[in-house]
Amino acid sequence: MNRTSVMQALAVSLLLTHCGPKVEPAEPEAAPPEPEPAQPAPEPAAVAAEEKAEPTPEELERQAALQKLKEDRARLKEDHTAEVARWTPELHAEAKTLAEKSYASGRAAIDAALKAKYRKPANAARDKDRHPLETLEFFGFQPTQTVLEYGPGEGYYTELLAPALAKKGQLIITNTDPNGPPEARSTYYAERVQLLLERSPELFGKVKTVIFDPSEPKLGLEGSVDLALLMRSLHGMVNAGSLDAWLKEIHTALKPKGVLGVEQHRSNPDANPEESAKLGYLPEAWVIQKIEAAGFTLQKKSEINANPKDTKDHPKGVWNLPPSLADGDQDREKYVGIGESDRMTLKFIKK
Repeated sequence: MNRTSVMQALAVSLLLTHCGPKVEPAEPEAAPPEPEPAQPAPEPAAVAAEEKAEPTPEELERQAALQKLKEDRARLKEDHTAEVARWTPELHAEAKTLAEKSYASGRAAIDAALKAKYRKPANAARDKDRHPLETLEFFGFQPTQTVLEYGPGEGYYTELLAPALAKKGQLIITNTDPNGPPEARSTYYAERVQLLLERSPELFGKVKTVIFDPSEPKLGLEGSVDLALLMRSLHGMVNAGSLDAWLKEIHTALKPKGVLGVEQHRSNPDANPEESAKLGYLPEAWVIQKIEAAGFTLQKKSEINANPKDTKDHPKGVWNLPPSLADGDQDREKYVGIGESDRMTLKFIKK
């Protein structure tokens, strides 16, 4: 190659070097993200705390009892509202007339109250099963007596005794504290009694109420009572473990030769009282033995309130029968056909 050719080749090489396509350097790749720091595994105790524990059988039972109490209170309010509306001026006047009247005998006083229109219709419907006139006459009731009624319940006997004793006698009833713990069933029962008494001042205005503590029953009525009535209430005392304490208090409250009248759902003779009491029933011989051991003598007994139709083997005890009908419409016809429970009626005298 001559000198000219060499120079031309060199020029072309330089031209390509400076005028060729420019290649940009590649962008550096993004750095990978830093890994998240590992979280420590939760302690087993913390996991358990976050999970809702299953309620125990006792807690479930308590919840059910509170729900039932709530429903009963709502029903009580409805019933009271209806009763207040039912009490017309005419009924208030009738109650006032009966309470201001003097009666020649216990029979005359109770008979007048039984015929009164102020009576709660559901109570009047029970007369055929309860035999109140015959029962009170059997106990020796007189309108001049001081009478203690334990646990008035819904007021069946209270609405009969209050006007009969208003003029010349005295009716004393027991009650728990209506201002007690709202979750306590005893408070609900006390509220029910209080509403009963407030319904008619004409009828119940002279009734004396003794508030007691269920855990330590005290009456403070030493030697002042002629007749004490325990109407279908002994099983509750047995269940609460307070029967002996109550018999002692009642014995103290009665005058010498005072009368204790007992009406109680009657179990089969061989029943275990601790078990049968849970169903509302008690064996008669056992009841007599317990009361006589507390300082009383059985004077006589009656079959006024006997019911041979009662088989005493109902799943929910006496509460399957009228008026409770605990199973609602289930076997309703059967239980209505039986009627109220078979009951002993016993008259004791204080020694």
